[in-house]
Formats: sequence, C-alpha cells, structure tokens
Amino acid sequence: MTAVHWKLVIDSTDPHAQADFWAAALDYAREDHSVLIEQLRGSGRLPEGATVASHGRPAWRDYAAVRHPDDPYDEVTGVGLGRRLLFQRVPEPRPETKNRLHLDLHVGQERREAEVARLEGLGARVLYRIDEPMGAWATMSDPEGNEFCVE
Repeated sequence: MTAVHWKLVIDSTDPHAQADFWAAALDYAREDHSVLIEQLRGSGRLPEGATVASHGRPAWRDYAAVRHPDDPYDEVTGVGLGRRLLFQRVPEPRPETKNRLHLDLHVGQERREAEVARLEGLGARVLYRIDEPMGAWATMSDPEGNEFCVE
C-alpha cells in the first residue's frame, strides 16, 4: 500500500487573509497560481469573477493556499506537492463551538513566549494558557477564530 498524499482544507470567510496569516505564522510560502490562471484566461476557460488580485498577481477568488517552502510544487499550477494548507471561502462564519481539529506549533519552551507575541502581532490572540506536569502551551485563535496551540 502507498501512503496517501493529503492537504488540510480550512473553511474561511477570507481565504487570502487566512493564507497571509498562516504563511507568516509557519514561515510557509504562499502558493502562486497565476501561471495556471493566465493560461486558463488566455484559452477562454476561466469564468468571469473567478479570480482576484492578490499580492500584485491573479489568484483564485475563493481559494488560497500555503505550502512548506522545502517541499516540491508544480511550477505550472503552483500547487504544493507536500505539506500544505488550503483555505476555501464559505458563506457562513465559523461556528461558535470548539474545534475538532487544530494545529500544534512546536517551537520549544525557550521560544514559546516570543512566538506567542509574534503571532499576536500577526492578528492571533491568546485564549488561555496551560502549565501542567504533562507540558505547557498557549491556546490561541487565528484572525477568524480557529484555535491552535503553541508549545
């Protein structure tokens, strides 16, 4: 059996803002789909309103993604072929319930407080802190309220 390739898809009301936040938070690269978009536009296969300008180039209106900078990617489509997060626009806001899935950012005890402060500067906020024999971490939320931990 071959291992399954996967990506984490996150519903969002503003996929480009979320991609910007998480690219900065993880030091990931924003995926650039502009070559594919221009090819589709040139062949007349791109519906009106499917794109927006983001960072000075065409991007999908309803999707934005970030990828690990060391992982391979398709140079034509811009799609990452390894670790990546895809943000997709949904019409409804995030429900006011606890996340059933979240990211843990492992930065180490010596860097935790500096990383929490950096992430707050990017728009995250601290929800609460845990310090117990099993470990210590800060539970935070991204700009759209999705929870994650900094350990």
